[in-house]
Amino acid sequence: MEYNYLGKTGIKVSRLCFGALTVGPLQANLPVGEGVAVIRRALESGVNFIDTAELYQTYPYIREAIRGREHETIITTKCYAYTREGMKKSLDVALAGLGRDYIDIFLLHEQESELTIQGHWEAVEYLLEAKRRGVVRAVGISTHSVRGVRAAASVPEFDVIHPLVNISGIGICDGTVEDMIGAIQEAWRAGKGLYGMKALGGGNLIGNSGEAFSFVLSLSGLASVAVGMRTAAEVDYNVAIFGGLTVTREIEQIVSSQRRQLHIEDWCRGCGECVKRCGAGALSIVGGKVKIEQGLCRLCGYCGSACPEFCIKIV
Repeated sequence: MEYNYLGKTGIKVSRLCFGALTVGPLQANLPVGEGVAVIRRALESGVNFIDTAELYQTYPYIREAIRGREHETIITTKCYAYTREGMKKSLDVALAGLGRDYIDIFLLHEQESELTIQGHWEAVEYLLEAKRRGVVRAVGISTHSVRGVRAAASVPEFDVIHPLVNISGIGICDGTVEDMIGAIQEAWRAGKGLYGMKALGGGNLIGNSGEAFSFVLSLSGLASVAVGMRTAAEVDYNVAIFGGLTVTREIEQIVSSQRRQLHIEDWCRGCGECVKRCGAGALSIVGGKVKIEQGLCRLCGYCGSACPEFCIKIV
């Protein structure tokens, strides 16, 4: 496994980052023991970097998976807090949930522009205080937008940016793939540590994963790429690809045959909460039920967290 320093943070991360969203309640909803086994397989294969968020509800999986290697594993978490009190609560929840006395990287979740960053600045100030105390090692943002990357690149206090980027541009809110690459390069030149997300477009590019991974791995400036994994076969496949190894035919067939899509259960009552939560514009209410535009869906599963009836799944 290749390892890179994340910008100027001094934090060394594996080229492949384990995206923990996939194992949790918003997606595969694996029993904790099964999710732990998948994460441990990645750690035992050389992955030392895990990406999660308060929203994902995966702290119990990670806490158990890193037991005995707490200080060998780099963990990023994120939250939507915009006040000092809200960020304090989220940081405390993360520390307790992960069983650690510090968080390596704490990000503002889903920032869109300089305006949303300004609106969350009180929370940023609390993170900076936590950083001075040694409770957080690095701070920054995650974003699905070109404007968000460019805005964060100009903020001296930010160490890390986690942008969405893939070969087809699936999920980029406000521009093209070329625009996002340009923004990533700008942030890299500014000394920010960057690691990508949604290299497979939320699962939409699984059938073309070889080309999709080659694309993101060719981008200078990305120290690592977070990839969601929910089976041992996916871990083995991704570790091989990122390590420049040969993928066995059996594993390739297993992984390439998997398809994912958003599914709405029949008991949906069309309340519209998921439509408000969707940042991709993939959901709408038609005839009293939610309609999905699968081509726009990022398969992030965030809409499921807003559903009061628990009728949204990624299958």
